[in-house]
Amino acid sequence: MFPGYQSDFLRTDPEFIERFDNFAFDQVIHQVDLDDRTRFMVILAGLLGCQGIDEFTAVLPAALNFGLTPVHIKEIVYQAVPYLGIGRVFPFLKATNRVLEERGVRLPLEPQATTTCEPDKRLNAGEKAQTAIFGESMAGFWSSGPEDSRHINRWLTDNCFGDYYTRAGLSLQEREMITFCFLAAQGGAEPQLVSHAGANLRLGTSKDFLIAVISQTVPFIGYPRSLNALRCLREALEARQSSAEQAQSQHPTHTNN
Repeated sequence: MFPGYQSDFLRTDPEFIERFDNFAFDQVIHQVDLDDRTRFMVILAGLLGCQGIDEFTAVLPAALNFGLTPVHIKEIVYQAVPYLGIGRVFPFLKATNRVLEERGVRLPLEPQATTTCEPDKRLNAGEKAQTAIFGESMAGFWSSGPEDSRHINRWLTDNCFGDYYTRAGLSLQEREMITFCFLAAQGGAEPQLVSHAGANLRLGTSKDFLIAVISQTVPFIGYPRSLNALRCLREALEARQSSAEQAQSQHPTHTNN
């Protein structure tokens, strides 16, 4: 992962770094069945969420060595903005640009936007992304809610989804996966984490895959937030099962004896 790199912790904290590296880069890697590209997407998103800027900077070269492209990495950073805010993401964008330029990558990268700044086009594209991810119940969400805060629902549709989810470079499924990581790692957003766990499931991501994602984040975000994420996933699974049972009871399958 880090060819030629010699951690100074081997000098100052040898017992600690031996045990951490053995856990994070051996035990977890062998337990968690993720391909390298996905693994590093999860790690980078988790580090963004928990504000691990130093570790993020250290891991970036390894991510590039294991299949992530500059576009992938930039899109992970951009996707974090509506969930973490620019105040938290700004240092990561600067660090990403510095590492890429040190590796000879010419900036800016090729454009990935598929929408323009025209309000109606952003809104329409955002609504299509919302309904693709969460279902038809999100149609018209942007105009719902109390009048005094309805503008925030519109922003969620045209800005969060219209500006970010519609970008090329990552699929909707990948964007939902890293969003799950952002929310899990930052903590304090459990209702949204349950919602996005459900969105991942709805897009076809399996329970076992999401457990693998959570497991991969443990060394980087710690046990409390990882266990919270696991609980939120269980809640989303229960809600999905309950919804399926309710739908079945309303439309039972009739058989002839």
